[in-house]
Amino acid sequence: MGSLSCESASFFPLIILLFVLIISVAIFNQNHLHDLLFQPNYLSIHSTTTTTTSSNNNIIIHHEPPSSSSSSSSSLLPNNGKRSQHETFSTKKHSYRVKMGEIEEDLARVRASIRRAVLLRKCTPSKLRDHHDFVIPNEGSLSIYRNVYAFYQSYIEMEKRFKIWTYKEGEPPIMHGGPEANIYAIEGHFMSEMEDKRNPYAAKNPNEAHVFFFPFSVVNIVRYLYKDGLLDFWDILRSPISDYITVISNKYPFWNRSLGADHFMVSCHDWGPYLSGANEDLYDKSIRVLCNANKSEGFKPEKDVTLPEVNLPDGFLSNATAKPSSTSRSILAFFAGGAHGFIREHLMHHWQSKDKDLLVYEYLPKNLNYIEFMAKSKYCLCPSGYEVASPRIVESIFMGCVPVIISVNYSLPFSDVLDWSKFSVGIQVEKIPEIKRILEEIPVEKFRKLQEGVEQAQKHFVLHRPAKRFDLLSMVFHSIWLRRLNLRLPY
Repeated sequence: MGSLSCESASFFPLIILLFVLIISVAIFNQNHLHDLLFQPNYLSIHSTTTTTTSSNNNIIIHHEPPSSSSSSSSSLLPNNGKRSQHETFSTKKHSYRVKMGEIEEDLARVRASIRRAVLLRKCTPSKLRDHHDFVIPNEGSLSIYRNVYAFYQSYIEMEKRFKIWTYKEGEPPIMHGGPEANIYAIEGHFMSEMEDKRNPYAAKNPNEAHVFFFPFSVVNIVRYLYKDGLLDFWDILRSPISDYITVISNKYPFWNRSLGADHFMVSCHDWGPYLSGANEDLYDKSIRVLCNANKSEGFKPEKDVTLPEVNLPDGFLSNATAKPSSTSRSILAFFAGGAHGFIREHLMHHWQSKDKDLLVYEYLPKNLNYIEFMAKSKYCLCPSGYEVASPRIVESIFMGCVPVIISVNYSLPFSDVLDWSKFSVGIQVEKIPEIKRILEEIPVEKFRKLQEGVEQAQKHFVLHRPAKRFDLLSMVFHSIWLRRLNLRLPY
């Protein structure tokens, strides 16, 4: 019998590796990239699981459920919503389909590269950026990521190719502008970032875009159109959105080809989910980037994106604290805020002004400093108010304080890539009377790990203008990018 030579045997490892890669790609379901790579549970870190419902009957309290509207042209839109002849795409149908085929083929290669990074535990270097601002943790060390290789490779691929088209129709203040101060500031800053010519993700023409952005501001719609005493204000508030989609769908092919699945809206107003019911496909199929990410009110984590709520009282941005030290934090836990909603009422009932280690105020006295209290606290309580989102989550991470999340049905920001159990504590509402015991029983070493996790997470929750690599806005872009990767369009 003959024997294998060293030369022929040397090919075996390569052949085996190639075979494994082919089989892995073959069984890889591209429709569920995040399920396989990031292993998200899309639940808050509470131990109880609540079934998500997308029933429209739960959307509007004391009002009729959202429905699709084909309202007539709005005065807020140019040319009374009429189509511009020079922007008709019907004569370019064939070349357009060829272009989209190239985009989908490219996205298939992206999915394969992410899968390869997970299998080989190695990322493809990016030629666009250096790697000094992101270090993959060593084996066995703390990592706040569900799968660091999947995250970093997908982020690199996003930087290489992700393009967003912002529709140009409409005029401020309803369109192309939003608030950049106070509690809804992130909505305006995102919109401004999209309008910024320096934004690397802004598409130069719609044919190269992966997703399409509706630049309407829910905050400004409510601000300028809502009036006290209106009997049917929901229809009035929805009309600019339904009219806008009608104009876009009549003018371009992009909405109709996917029924809006590759389109997205951004809203930090509490009523954002309700107003998205202006169009049935916007509500059911489009990517809704929302601060009010309440799964019991139709938020779908597999297609929607949680927008972190950021409170900027004066509109100015600042940097996160550096390496918070546990030795300087003498307060066990801290909260100050209005008793809005049943969770905060429950918290106030059990803890307001009742413990020197667990400080709970409804409103902080004027002679005390809110930021200083957070900086001196080991844990910062982040209970939901009337709605599930709270700016205290970002504030606590910003100040190096471990967030204690007390919420129901809240889908935490960036939870498809971040493991919140590594830098936060979740407490069920019914456990509010036991908060002090729960926090005191956390071992010192575990608290230090949580604080280390907060330090790792800080860069993902800082708002810069223009956006910087891995910061809050870039992570929002990445969340949208992931939803597009999970979408395979039939053209």
